[in-house]
Amino acid sequence: MDRHPTRRALFVGGAVAAVAATAACRADRPAAAPTPAATPAAEPFYGPHQAGIATHPQIHAVFVAFDLRPGTDRAALGRLMRLLTDDARRLTAGRAGLADAQPELADLPARLTVTFGFGPGLFARAGLRDRQPRLDLPRFATDRLQDRWSGGDLLVQLCADDAVTVAHALRLIVKDARDFATVRWTQRGFRRNQPAGQTQRNLMGQLDGTVQPTDLDRAVWIGDGPDWLRGGTVMVLRRISMDLEKWDAADEAAKAFAVGRDIKTGAPLTGKAEHDEPDFTAKDEHGFPVISDNAHIRLARVGDPALRMLRRSYNYDEGISSDGVGDSGLLFVSYQADLDRQFVPVQRRLADSDLLNLWITPVGSAVFAVPPGCGPGGWIGETLLA
Repeated sequence: MDRHPTRRALFVGGAVAAVAATAACRADRPAAAPTPAATPAAEPFYGPHQAGIATHPQIHAVFVAFDLRPGTDRAALGRLMRLLTDDARRLTAGRAGLADAQPELADLPARLTVTFGFGPGLFARAGLRDRQPRLDLPRFATDRLQDRWSGGDLLVQLCADDAVTVAHALRLIVKDARDFATVRWTQRGFRRNQPAGQTQRNLMGQLDGTVQPTDLDRAVWIGDGPDWLRGGTVMVLRRISMDLEKWDAADEAAKAFAVGRDIKTGAPLTGKAEHDEPDFTAKDEHGFPVISDNAHIRLARVGDPALRMLRRSYNYDEGISSDGVGDSGLLFVSYQADLDRQFVPVQRRLADSDLLNLWITPVGSAVFAVPPGCGPGGWIGETLLA
């Protein structure tokens, strides 16, 4: 018999000794109290505005757009929205829908919000074109839009802090809408789990959404215009593909120059902290602007807080191809009271000369009117369809 221990014997023996020592050590200390389960938080469903807009963004999101079936008229749309509103009010409270085949999956609302938006086709089907706000965008220079990520008659935005909660809610909503509409597209997104007040990073590493409106009554919620839309807003969803391989090849100085901010801290190139005001007049030692005329931060700048969009974007990642290249990007989501005064001017400037266009391409676009919220006994869209 070989008296010299093998490497395997040494490894096994050492592991056993380590486990024994750990067990002995634990035996000498009192057992830790079990961590209490997280409270299944619920976001309020009722109110003058729909939830999921000013709500602190959840970790997971799915956006599903429907095309209405032929024959889905105003009366049918009223029935559909009553049904979907009932699903939403139940699910957001942690209760199962009426036809829920997996009611146990509704127990954890996880801050679920369900937000509805109406596209141009819905107004046409309902015979209400005269009550439709502006919901079309011009074609921008950088657009490479695909039908599979664009348009839609009805949008449902589902957001929660639990992926199972989102998946369950999506399935129930789609099932209950099946007699009235077909799914046009589904887009899934995610964010980091961060406290309110911290800016998210997109997949390019940038802090995304540093400057937000401070007065939502002026910037987001519609206070004039069609009576039925007061308390609502207009939503833009743009799918922006990122060439991360090309972005990876750029050095940190080039990235900062294109954005106009330090990538790590988010500080403008003329400041030290993320929320410092940029100095667009500052020049370098050669007399050139420290923040380029074509930097993203300069072109996206909106001085009047009432004209700023509320951005609530999510990252997307559709996996890696066999050659190791990913399909990743940003689901850019914005809410604004006036499409022409808020979204269009900024997007036109960005499309014309933003340095980030070297790495990003819009491949999907959709615009929806988001009705106001409702009270107990009411339903979303009743101000238009009732």
